[in-house]
Amino acid sequence: MNTERYDSSEEPTIDSIITEVDDDKNSVREQLAAANARADENFDRFRRALADYDNYKKRVERDLQKILTERRRVLIERFLPVLDNLERALASDSNKAGLRDGVERTLRGFEAVLAAEGVRPIDVRGKTFDPRIAEAVGTAAASDGVADDTVVEVSEKGYMLDDELLRPAKVIVAKQDG
Repeated sequence: MNTERYDSSEEPTIDSIITEVDDDKNSVREQLAAANARADENFDRFRRALADYDNYKKRVERDLQKILTERRRVLIERFLPVLDNLERALASDSNKAGLRDGVERTLRGFEAVLAAEGVRPIDVRGKTFDPRIAEAVGTAAASDGVADDTVVEVSEKGYMLDDELLRPAKVIVAKQDG
């Protein structure tokens, strides 16, 4: 109750006190109604934002799936001519030259598809062994003029995918006897 409204010479009456309390009650009710309205509005905004976010996630997932499907389709289309060459090689008569030619075409086809995807072989033969790009699977006696830790044989090629190692080369490394 606000006693500043009354002069010190006047005594508040019961009716004036009740009126003041009713006014305060109405003011509090109005403030509460306004706060509830703001809360309802904020909750509705939150629900709309949440729905927008869910729709965004679904759209991004659909778009990514579409990109992956298209990329997969393109890659498979690139391998189909390689498959055709393999089938031709197998269908050729037992002519060794025809079979060899078919296998060579297949190899060139695979290499072309891999190169188009950014895959390139790592050239390590005759170079100093580098464990970041090669895996030593054995050693061989170093011949004259070949330094220790030189790659003398590649048993399995290594490959880079753009600037990242896709698969290390498996190599035989020269070691001096003794």
